[in-house]
Amino acid sequence: MVQISITDARSQLGDLVRRAAHHRETIALTDHGHVAALLVSPRVIEDLEGALAIADHQRRKAEGTLAPGIPHDEVRRIPGLR
Repeated sequence: MVQISITDARSQLGDLVRRAAHHRETIALTDHGHVAALLVSPRVIEDLEGALAIADHQRRKAEGTLAPGIPHDEVRRIPGLR
């Protein structure tokens, strides 16, 4: 993960956003040496949400607390089932 100060990022923001969006590179913005925020591709977040939905589905299935089928709101979050 690349770290860059907020001050330095100001002049490079467009490039940093493109790096995060197109190359799935996570950019950490630092404030006084501490990570204050992350620039992350929306696709990375969608992948994480999908993985969480699958893990939650599998957990509930193993616990026996899952109703038959997958609710529509979960189908949209599971990669390959959209």
